Amino acid sequence: MTARFRSAKVTTELPASVHRDLVAYAEAMARESGQRIDPAKLVAPMLARFMATDRGFAKARRAGHAPGGGGGEG
Repeated sequence: MTARFRSAKVTTELPASVHRDLVAYAEAMARESGQRIDPAKLVAPMLARFMATDRGFAKARRAGHAPGGGGGEG
């Protein structure tokens, strides 16, 4: 498999408090948008945003210390 791929399935365990917050976040978004939102569908964009705004990670990538070197999606 190449380093770049369209998607990858990841299975993980979340602490109960994080799961509750994720569900509450999805419910708040649903109230604003008027559409049901699956909490699991929020994980990838939240992680992408977190990594995109992490200055330490960006610095490591620029220095060649983090694999990928790209912008995450695409």
